[in-house]
Amino acid sequence: MEQYTLNIIVVGLSFALYVGIAIWARAGSTSEFYAAGRGVHPVVNGMATAADWMSAASFISMAGLLAFGGYQTSLFLMGWTGGYVLLALLLAPYLRKFGKYTVPEFVGDRFYSKAARIVAVICLLAASITYVIGQMKGVGVAFSGFLNISYSTGLWIGAGIVAVYAVLGGMKGITYTQVAQYVVLIFAYTIPAIFISLQLTGNFLPQLGLFGTHLESGQPLLAKLDEVVTQLGFNQYTAHTTSTLNMVLYTASLMIGTAGLPHVIVRFFTVPRVADARWSAGWALVFIAILYTTAPAVGAMARLNFITTVYPGGDITQPLELEARPNWMKNWEATGLLAIEDKNGDGKIEFTADEATNEVTKLDRDIMVLANPEIAGLPGWVIALVVAGGLAAALSTAAGLLMAISSAVSHDLIKGVFNPNISEKSELMAARVSMLVAIVIATILGLNPPGFAAQVVALAFGIAAASLFPVILLGIFSKRINKQGAIAGMLAGLISTLLYIFAYKGWFFIPGTAFAETPVFGISPEAFGAVGAIINFIVAFVVSNATEETPAEIQELVESIRVPKGAGAATGH
Repeated sequence: MEQYTLNIIVVGLSFALYVGIAIWARAGSTSEFYAAGRGVHPVVNGMATAADWMSAASFISMAGLLAFGGYQTSLFLMGWTGGYVLLALLLAPYLRKFGKYTVPEFVGDRFYSKAARIVAVICLLAASITYVIGQMKGVGVAFSGFLNISYSTGLWIGAGIVAVYAVLGGMKGITYTQVAQYVVLIFAYTIPAIFISLQLTGNFLPQLGLFGTHLESGQPLLAKLDEVVTQLGFNQYTAHTTSTLNMVLYTASLMIGTAGLPHVIVRFFTVPRVADARWSAGWALVFIAILYTTAPAVGAMARLNFITTVYPGGDITQPLELEARPNWMKNWEATGLLAIEDKNGDGKIEFTADEATNEVTKLDRDIMVLANPEIAGLPGWVIALVVAGGLAAALSTAAGLLMAISSAVSHDLIKGVFNPNISEKSELMAARVSMLVAIVIATILGLNPPGFAAQVVALAFGIAAASLFPVILLGIFSKRINKQGAIAGMLAGLISTLLYIFAYKGWFFIPGTAFAETPVFGISPEAFGAVGAIINFIVAFVVSNATEETPAEIQELVESIRVPKGAGAATGH
């Protein structure tokens, strides 16, 4: 059976499963649409959260960044997983105890202000729309790869599929669809990694293979990789080549951005009890760890396999004949995500760090995981499974983000601010219409994203870190922060971060600056979210202490969120 046909069958069966689940779990009320009726088991919710979390950035893009970025890109592993610890300890159980549907609803009630709720919606939309652009990039890459079509056509096809099951099922349908998507994506990620680890190192577990011996050379795998990349003029794979300050801030931004992401937080509103929220976070971390401990091996082995494809046998003096390049290269060239130019006319492909001689003129990092099984010559069913997994990862997170966006518009703006008396039926319709609009906007923006999927997602994390995490944390643990402080802090964090990102990316001109070449103190735009969060905290404290005290009933509310009912009764305290 041809690979194309096999891809269609495997992907088609997975999509049929997702749509079938969405129809079976179709939301019939606002409670089911926004919070799945608050009846999801913690293990199920943990698996759905993991799928919601492990997006195209995790499945498709992260290993590609690790493959070509080496040591310094390990911050994605530390930041994204570390953020779940913060979420489980500092936010999830308290927000579930508060008992609302959305993050803006919590902000509006805690800070007794519709204005605060509106600002929180603006922050949520800024983070979520940026994030969903990264997911749509992954959708476009995956569809274009397995259908051999252009990136833009693949993007619109994927958007149509997301629209069908996300709009239909709401949070209830999305939850159970994401469980199925987790199963698909985790098998799709780990099975090829096991095959490739066995090929290169003889180790069944990729985690051990990364630190094992390269069978062909007899050297440690990472030492072999270091040797090959330096011969081609690239930085040593295991070398630390970036600013330490930037790496620390980048990691912090990813961590607190994780804890502040609305589409992840809202998952903890779907469980029956407060204790279940903690268990959900714990199970999610277990399910996530399976992929995240595998990703470094996938990245390193993909880089080595790609180089040995261009230089068969590992001899860098004998590059691959252009006409002899394998079909997987030709297929990805057709998508526009890989480009090869015979600059010196010798009929061979050279891959070096020198742009003047490098004939692989474009290599989108996001194709590496999807192309990895083909590069390694794995069976066709494994290649088809990886395609299905990549699509599952991108679609699951896109659905969760669109859910957060639609609930912010329909529940927080329309019902919470503009039309409190709206009927449940009309609110459901508004939620579905706003989700469709969000899909169209995200797809249009995804046609020309400002970076690789993981880089775009990192920008979204920075926005969430700078705007939402501080106000949620302070709303739970500080009785002194009032509505003026919360609003000022969110705006200060959001605006400062967006201004830095826009200036760096060249989206507006500031005379006399060139951030792209010389960012301030070496801080990249993806890392600036941590600085924005610090600005948010400082402004919130200063403004709150300069204005009136929080009302007594709000202080009691904050106390009730943190302290279990009846605490201290046994000791008289």
